[in-house]
Amino acid sequence: MGSIPKNLHAGAVLGAPGVKEKRVTTISKNGVTEFMLSMISKKEETKEPFYVLDLGEVTALMDKWTLTLPMVRPFYAVKCNPDPALLGSLAALGSNFDCASRAEIESVLSLGVSPNRIIYANPCKQESHIKYAASVGVNLTTFDSKEELDKIRKWHSKCALLIRIKAPDDSGARCPLGTKYGALPEEVTPLLQAAQTARLDVVGVSFHIGSGATHSRAYKGAIAAVKSVFEAAGRLGMPRMKILNIGGGFTAGSQFDEAATAIKSALQAYFTSEPGLTVISEPGRFFAESAFTLATTIIGKRVRGDLREYWINDGIYGSMNCILYDHATITCTPLACSSNRANPTCKGLRTYSSTVFGPTCDALDTVLTGHQLPELQVNDWLVFPNMGAYTAAAGSSFNGFNTAAIFTHLASSNMN
Repeated sequence: MGSIPKNLHAGAVLGAPGVKEKRVTTISKNGVTEFMLSMISKKEETKEPFYVLDLGEVTALMDKWTLTLPMVRPFYAVKCNPDPALLGSLAALGSNFDCASRAEIESVLSLGVSPNRIIYANPCKQESHIKYAASVGVNLTTFDSKEELDKIRKWHSKCALLIRIKAPDDSGARCPLGTKYGALPEEVTPLLQAAQTARLDVVGVSFHIGSGATHSRAYKGAIAAVKSVFEAAGRLGMPRMKILNIGGGFTAGSQFDEAATAIKSALQAYFTSEPGLTVISEPGRFFAESAFTLATTIIGKRVRGDLREYWINDGIYGSMNCILYDHATITCTPLACSSNRANPTCKGLRTYSSTVFGPTCDALDTVLTGHQLPELQVNDWLVFPNMGAYTAAAGSSFNGFNTAAIFTHLASSNMN
């Protein structure tokens, strides 16, 4: 995967399904705030929350991946954020896709993506979904139990399989997955034998060190464990395995650089003598998190001494469910578009310890406490950066506040 000129990137993304049908506004590199101000000025009557997806950021992240881990083919984890414009952009940039259900497979195929660019990376699948995958030509999936092999043999016997193993260490993950998925070391050989008996084709190994991983050393132990599975398959006389799926857990920034260094070192240590090996991965938040910014309206206010309390029109049951389910730490900045049009970002103004509540009637719906904000008023706005990962995708319509109705505006920074 060599470097592609940015003008070609821009043309591919802007012409992608999910994008080409929509308006895309060109903005400067740090122009999201200005773009939001222009959008807010057009929303004087409705004041509904909205997202901005920066396609330039998505492109930059793909460039970063290609430069840093050129030997690893990304299969974007659709569950993280299934926004059609994001999926279409990633497809145009050469990404493949990790789907976990029929609906996710359908959404990717609807963008014109070939089924051979999809891995059905759910170790426990509903039988009707397996049948659907077979019918549309999605021919790579994962398993970690004999019962799953029985379903696959019955409904998709020609499917290539990856045995999902439990990563030896997922203690550094924001969301560990090892308690739910992954064969234990003593289960690997019996599962390989069961696949042999069922005449199913196990072509490789998969693991996941957990979502939002912070300990890059976990990759070394997991890749070492994969090597032992390759060797076990060889002892059983199985065809040489050819796929290593290192899962997800990537976060953009310095943690990604550390993870990439650990991955390349482990591949060098354990897989230098594996000709024709394909290494794939399942990044989600790496591509989605920083590409989305959320704008919310202040719909209520209460003053208690020096404490300021604000209500906004999105919350824990909506986009900010990531606080509960993804253990996210979020932040916000003010846009005082109503009360201070001359200085909407409130630069230089005194701040107060503030609480930010979501719109529902549940006290659990508390977004921020002890957050420093200037004096704001009803109809001002709060802007939340880095809101693309496990946010709107897992929101609800509790109390009549429908997360799915939040509109996403498309912008494009620094792509040319």
